[in-house]
Amino acid sequence: MGKKDASATKLPVDQYRKQIGKQDYKKTKSVLKATRLKAEAKKNSSGFRDAFLVVAAILFFVLCVYAFFYLNLSTEINLDVDVD
Repeated sequence: MGKKDASATKLPVDQYRKQIGKQDYKKTKSVLKATRLKAEAKKNSSGFRDAFLVVAAILFFVLCVYAFFYLNLSTEINLDVDVD
C-alpha cells in the first residue's frame, strides 16, 4: 500500500473537520470578530461572578454565626433569684 493509497482513505473525523473549516471560512470577518469578542467577554466576566459568590458566602456565614449567638445569648438569665 503506497502513500497515495493511504491518504485516499480519510477518516470521517478529518472529513468533518475539513467541512467545519470550510463553513468557518465562509463567515465574514465581522461575524468572526463578534463571536471572538463574545467568547472573551464571557471568559472575563466569570472572575467577577466568582468574586461575588465568595463575598456572598462569607456574608452568609457571618450572618449565621451572628444569628446563632443572638438566639443563644438573647435569653436573660436572672442569677439574683430570691427564693422566699
